[in-house]
Amino acid sequence: MAGSHNDAILMVELSKWAALAGVPEAARTIFADDFDPDAVEANDPAVRTVLGFNETIATLVKNDLLDRELVYDWLWVAGIWARVGPAAKREREKTGVAALHENFEALAAGQS
Repeated sequence: MAGSHNDAILMVELSKWAALAGVPEAARTIFADDFDPDAVEANDPAVRTVLGFNETIATLVKNDLLDRELVYDWLWVAGIWARVGPAAKREREKTGVAALHENFEALAAGQS
């Protein structure tokens, strides 16, 4: 199904929120050459920002409130998950909460 006009409006609003929340700066951090996905923790400010934003996007997609294909055209979900997913998985193990960031991980798994 193609994205709707409402999807486009929501995407623009989410882009604004991302800018206000510091997602672009956080993305620069997680994609920097010296960023180590296997060493960083989920409470790192950049990682926390990226996890929170992408879990929100993924939850909207899961609940059919935002078009999946539009998100895949917009965001490199799988690449972002590859950088912060290890920290998210360690946080799940530490807290014992298997549902943490599950929507983000599922959305990333579906992107080819």
